[in-house]
Amino acid sequence: MQVHLTYDVEIWADGWTDMAARLPAAFRRLTYGPPPHERGALPVNLQILRDNGLRAVFFVEPLFSYYYGLDALQEMVGLIMEAGQDVQMHIHPEWLDELPNEIVPRRKKTPMLHRFSLDEQAAMLDAAAGRLVEAGAPRPTAFRSGNYSANADTLRALARIGVKVDSSMNACFDFPYPDKGSARSLHPSHIEGIAEYPVTLFRDGFGRVRPMQITACSLAELVQGLTRARDQGLPAATLVSHNFELLSADRRSEDRIVTRRFAGLCEWLGRNAAQFPTASFDPSVVPAAPPDWELPQVSPLATAQRYVAQAARRLVH
Repeated sequence: MQVHLTYDVEIWADGWTDMAARLPAAFRRLTYGPPPHERGALPVNLQILRDNGLRAVFFVEPLFSYYYGLDALQEMVGLIMEAGQDVQMHIHPEWLDELPNEIVPRRKKTPMLHRFSLDEQAAMLDAAAGRLVEAGAPRPTAFRSGNYSANADTLRALARIGVKVDSSMNACFDFPYPDKGSARSLHPSHIEGIAEYPVTLFRDGFGRVRPMQITACSLAELVQGLTRARDQGLPAATLVSHNFELLSADRRSEDRIVTRRFAGLCEWLGRNAAQFPTASFDPSVVPAAPPDWELPQVSPLATAQRYVAQAARRLVH
């Protein structure tokens, strides 16, 4: 089973007021980690991946750079590409009304991409793709929408600008996808001519549906979820993280509990690379899953470990 380790890479200043003063420190903290040690952000993730010989996909949000400057985006893209990892495209439309240039007609702050028309989405995606190229990345071939917000027009807009893979689907969220049957099938498929790789879900030890996200699962849940999904015939799994996911909730210190969890997952994937190879998305091949594929369920003990870790994190941070 192929494993797609994916990151949403984005910069925020904890609100939209006084951004000119606060954004430089936010950029540094979310890219490198909080001072004084600057650990827990992109370099730590990249080093763990490197140490275990793993391939990951970094969906980078470029719209912020129209406000903050191309140099910042070049710095982020450079870190990722120098580590031999894959840069692809991410968008948070919340940035649009902050920008000096008008990519689409101005409106009040709109965080959901599916609220925009087909032409507006195409213009936004084309501008974002071009900005990544300006920053030194190859023209993107894969995309994930911020907030997992997408609809049929998103997929049509991606096709219009030549992007062939989407990974915006997360069935824990209910946005207006073009084909609800495909949207709920929970495995890779073709929709509107685009290769759709949804975020992989599982049932925890109590039967609740959860995404495979580094901060949302215990290590045992991730390992069991991947193993059982493979055994049930899932051909490819997509996991989610962020550039700041190894930081505490307030982004002020490294979260060593989550860092150890991620390192443990990467070590496991490295040891089992023959069965669980990590890879970028190949738009020419969408592996088929069995028609009766169901979400894997992990053990109650694996889920209990998540609760213990969450309690420990609250005590530490």
